[in-house]
Order: sequence, then C-alpha cells, then structure tokens
Amino acid sequence: MNARRAAGFTLLEMLVALSIVAIALLSATRALGSTIHAAAGLREHAVASWVAQNRLAEMRAHRQWPALGQRQGRVDMAGGSYVWTERISATPNNLFRRIDVEVSAADDKRPLGRMSGYVARPPR
Repeated sequence: MNARRAAGFTLLEMLVALSIVAIALLSATRALGSTIHAAAGLREHAVASWVAQNRLAEMRAHRQWPALGQRQGRVDMAGGSYVWTERISATPNNLFRRIDVEVSAADDKRPLGRMSGYVARPPR
C-alpha cells in the first residue's frame, strides 16, 4: 500500500470553495448596486432642495409681492430638468405671504423636495 497521498484539493472541495466565492461576490455586487442607487436618489433630492431654495431666494431678492394662488415653472439644474410648483397663500399678518414650493423631476410627478418660506410686503 502506498501511504503517500497526493497533495492538493479534491474536485468536490474546489466546487464548494468556488460556490462560496460566487455567493460572496454576488452579495458584494448587490450591496454596491444598492449603494449607488441610494446615492443617486440622495443627489436628486439635494438638487430638488436647491431648486426650492432658489425659488424662495429669487422672491426675496427681487422684493416681489406675489399674488395669491399657484404657479408652475421648469428649471434645468445639475444636468437634470425639474418642475417647481409654488402655492402662495395669505397669512394672519397682511404684511406677509407664505410660499410653499414643491419640486419634482420633469419626467416624474413624485415630489423630490418641499420647502416653505415667507416674503414680506416691500415698503411703499
């Protein structure tokens, strides 16, 4: 009898090892894909927030006294198109107006960001 055994792995051991590596790589790939998708979503929400901030800042900078009601517009920012909707409403103090801005992607109606602010009536 030959007591010497050949060095190395058996075919079954190699298949088990390759299966474990394949499952680990698949899990890592899915985790990376989820992270990339989440980062893209966060970027869209951040840009939508900037669009809403810009609308409020424009109102204040131009010292406009907006009419009550609703307005819509479209803006391109950071490589994307966004639709904003402003709802201007009265406040208990007649010297102020409330502005609610909602922003969504141009190709999707789901809101990505909302912001509220107030403008004061310019002095006469």
